[in-house]
Amino acid sequence: MKKKIYIAGAGGMLGEAFYRIFKDDYQIKCTDKDVNEKWLEFLDFRNFEAYRKDVEAFKPDYLFHLGAHTDLEYCELNIDDTYLTNTTSVENAVFIANKLNIPLLYISTAGIFDGTKDFYDDWDEPNPLGHYARSKYMGERYVRENATRYIICRAGWMMGGGPEKDKKFISKIINQLIAGKRNLNIVNDKDGTPTFTVDFAKNVRLLIEREYWGLYNMVCNGETSRYEVAKEVINVLGLKDKVTLQEVSSSFFNETYFAPRPPSERLINKKLELRSMNIMRDWQTALKEYIHDYYSGYLQENGIYLVKESVTL
Repeated sequence: MKKKIYIAGAGGMLGEAFYRIFKDDYQIKCTDKDVNEKWLEFLDFRNFEAYRKDVEAFKPDYLFHLGAHTDLEYCELNIDDTYLTNTTSVENAVFIANKLNIPLLYISTAGIFDGTKDFYDDWDEPNPLGHYARSKYMGERYVRENATRYIICRAGWMMGGGPEKDKKFISKIINQLIAGKRNLNIVNDKDGTPTFTVDFAKNVRLLIEREYWGLYNMVCNGETSRYEVAKEVINVLGLKDKVTLQEVSSSFFNETYFAPRPPSERLINKKLELRSMNIMRDWQTALKEYIHDYYSGYLQENGIYLVKESVTL
């Protein structure tokens, strides 16, 4: 008999990776309020009674609570919806998991730190700057203080899902290139750690199967910045001689990206390392695989052809 996992909020880039990694060896039910895949069913986890009844009817061995509002500007402008989605719904998940006596997975973020340090390990004290960060940290705290058994994984700069689901930095760079832009403005004052969703899901699976409960930083290995990530995207696409990256400060984008962001979101997977459970790869390796696995067809449709590890126009 396959063990059963209920995955709530599975319609985004992270849910796609969890479906990919868990679907063959587990019986899974994936839900979201945005039913954008044939393997998804409708569920708004902000509705406690609907959430509880649906999970109880499935009788899972694990509850994975993935979904959240992750657009920082939206969160600053829609505060009540942000806390309802990112915090109160997490309380719903804790109530349900505890009642069923099953482990809960919650996804936290590197954004809960204030960026005054260059690096953060699993034991550093968060100090969230904006409503997105605060709502996620309050969810993390509630799980830590109230869940019977849990795994909390803090992710960094997410990359995954491909062109249909990726609304983050990698997708924005690629779409600018597809639109014909060859001079890109990239901030030079934001440091962090990319996190490939597929690697993330694989490392979560390892923790779940070993029953290593607790809180873990879980990001790709290697330190980097927004500027260095953009430069590596250009290198992977073979466009370094055709694209110019212009370094700018974050203030350049103040009107568009007005939500507070820490200058450093670099995480260290210290607990994973100490437990010999860190299977996250270097971010450059993961980025290359991500672009080739998820974007080759999309690039080709738009006149860009990946050949091995380079691209021709």
